[in-house]
Amino acid sequence: MNPYFNQAGVYLVQVVFGFYILAVLLRFLFQLVRADFYNPISQFLVILTNPPLLFLRRVIPGLGGIDLASVVLLLALKMLELYTIGWIKGFSAKPVGLAVVATADLLRLTLYVFIVAILVRVILSWFSPYGLRRHPVTDLLYSLTEPLMRPARRLIPPIGGLDLSPIAVFILLQLTLILLVQPLTHLGLALMSR
Repeated sequence: MNPYFNQAGVYLVQVVFGFYILAVLLRFLFQLVRADFYNPISQFLVILTNPPLLFLRRVIPGLGGIDLASVVLLLALKMLELYTIGWIKGFSAKPVGLAVVATADLLRLTLYVFIVAILVRVILSWFSPYGLRRHPVTDLLYSLTEPLMRPARRLIPPIGGLDLSPIAVFILLQLTLILLVQPLTHLGLALMSR
């Protein structure tokens, strides 16, 4: 097969799966932090992700406030994406390795969601500390990032009106990528080829 078609196929798979996986992940994270369900963005995510989740929730109950159906859907979608990419490229992977790599990729995506959300929140605070607070996007940003920012703010109080807690959170998230996600990815890749 033409390598250009392979590359185009991989790209299309990554875009389609990536968009939907991000939508399911955001819905899961917004549920976890108890973000405003009636926010227009939350409602869009609910409409977009409801068809498979309603079916899965009949079979997979929640556990302690965690929507396990979303977790299973995320893992299944990521594994299907990785399998499809492998198929396009002409190699197959063992299911255990595929599951570990999919888990690592989902953790990486989650950490990047938090990194981007905190970065956008910091930038918005420079331009309008209070004015944009009523916008649906900023409401969700604050809901999503506050569970990480609050403990960091307790450890590092503002110095001269400057909030340094985002730096501490960035460092923690980056260390998690290095110390947890990268080793998990390497383990999954090793298991895939065995």
